[in-house]
Amino acid sequence: MARKIVTAGSHGQRSSVRGSARQAQQNEKNHGQETAYRACPRYRMPAEWEPHAATWLVWPHNSTDWPGKLAVIPWVYAEICRKLAPGENLHILVNSARHRAAARRVLEAARVAPGRVRFFPFPTNRGWIRDTGPIFVRRESETTSGRAGLAIVGFRFNAWAKYPDWRRDAQLPARAARALRLPLVTAELDGRGFVLEGGSIDVNGRGTLLTSEECLLDTRVQPRNPGLGRAEVADALRRFLGVSNILWLGRGIAGDDTHGHVDDFCRFVDPRTVVLAGEASRRDPNHRALEENRERLEGMRLEDASKIEVVRLPMPAPLFFETLRLPASYANFYIGNACVLVPTFNDPMDRVALGTLGELFPDRSVVGIHAVDLVLGLGTLHCLTQQQPRAV
Repeated sequence: MARKIVTAGSHGQRSSVRGSARQAQQNEKNHGQETAYRACPRYRMPAEWEPHAATWLVWPHNSTDWPGKLAVIPWVYAEICRKLAPGENLHILVNSARHRAAARRVLEAARVAPGRVRFFPFPTNRGWIRDTGPIFVRRESETTSGRAGLAIVGFRFNAWAKYPDWRRDAQLPARAARALRLPLVTAELDGRGFVLEGGSIDVNGRGTLLTSEECLLDTRVQPRNPGLGRAEVADALRRFLGVSNILWLGRGIAGDDTHGHVDDFCRFVDPRTVVLAGEASRRDPNHRALEENRERLEGMRLEDASKIEVVRLPMPAPLFFETLRLPASYANFYIGNACVLVPTFNDPMDRVALGTLGELFPDRSVVGIHAVDLVLGLGTLHCLTQQQPRAV
């Protein structure tokens, strides 16, 4: 299959990796798995546990995300920053000078090292930077004299195909690329921007990507890329993220506003191991969906044809806001350089989840972050963070 790869020569300018949906590769398909014979030779999305230069966050400001709770949310962010700062820098987006001053006061009160914090004056609609912010890829050198480094992929953002306020958020990848003087790769198929949120995927850094059919292939509820089928979506993931092996899971968890983001139920913890949320109660709607995903994973293989090790992660008891079920899940953890931050919910399963992840990350401190207020925004720790890999 022919590919056209055009790369801008100067920092922060737009590059493009364009393709035709009609040119989608023919793949091996087995139990929802697709393996391409060639990945994009130029770009690779690193795994989250690979060394970071920084973690990106948006300082909270949208009161509709946390009805009646916005006043306490900055203090949760401060605790997140306090735990991450010993291991990496913090890149925090603010809407205005007043917003920055308010963030600085809270961070100073929480004793977050000011030398670790850099503010960026990028106005946003919402704070879920996992989905709105820059997705970093590593530009692999193709020759011994070639230039390697980082780039940012500019996926299109449409507010989860649900909300009207997205135009500020849609500008974040381009603004980050200019601020960091990095190339911006525009994700397009047939001249149309390809929609992708960071929470809808997870990678092992070796060529395998996890995602869900409910999110990326939906055509009725919250369609991201109308008119594109499985083969075309898979081809876009290979082109722009450098993966060769795509694992398609089924449905996500109840209460997930994004309609199936994989980072709420299944995550890589090393190149060969995933944690998969499991619900013990057969009366809970999550039980069947998560069991079906477990059955799929048993028949799937990694990029080298080896079997995937699957570790069960418990689910907390259901949480509600009035009649609305909230997407409380321990799988929405974030892997920093020196620690793993795990959402906790004042639940007996908190201790089990922390213990499970502690065994899987022996080289990092596993820290619980109280998320009962945070999850009112329909997301927690992974949703509001985005890693910037260290340049090599």
